[in-house]
Amino acid sequence: MKLSQLKGLTLGLIMLPLLAACGGESQGRSTPSGSDSYGVEKFTVYKQPTCDCCKKWMSRLEKAGFDTTARHPSDLNAIKEGYQIEPRHQSCHTAVSSQGYVFEGHVPARYIREFLANPPHNAIGLAVPGMPLGSPGMEVGDRFTPYQVLLLKKDGSSEVFASVENAAQQYQREAQP
Repeated sequence: MKLSQLKGLTLGLIMLPLLAACGGESQGRSTPSGSDSYGVEKFTVYKQPTCDCCKKWMSRLEKAGFDTTARHPSDLNAIKEGYQIEPRHQSCHTAVSSQGYVFEGHVPARYIREFLANPPHNAIGLAVPGMPLGSPGMEVGDRFTPYQVLLLKKDGSSEVFASVENAAQQYQREAQP
């Protein structure tokens, strides 16, 4: 064996335990399902790279104590189909919690928190179809259009989870508990 190969092998043997320690989950620490070690719920947000309202919505979630990561798939519709989000429930972005629940569109953080605290039976998540003016991320001065937050069910149906009648209502109890 050449000296350069021996050095490479030695370096590899030294680095292997360090990489394993960084890459694996700690066995001595338990983490609640769907959150990091500090209890922060994590979301992957599928969106178009140029969509500013999606970025603003993600910022709202982060201010409310959630963690978001943006992904820019080449086919956003395929993501929505994969998570069984019916076209009538769709909006500009799809967020997926680490627990696998979907939050389609500009769903206020307070309703996400309420849903995750007690997910209804046979539910896949929540949706705010379209892009209602004044919803989180869609703020334009003091303009506001009332809207509904829908509970999405596994069979493709939905029902009203919450009706948002004014801008203040969507932000009540939004801050991290």
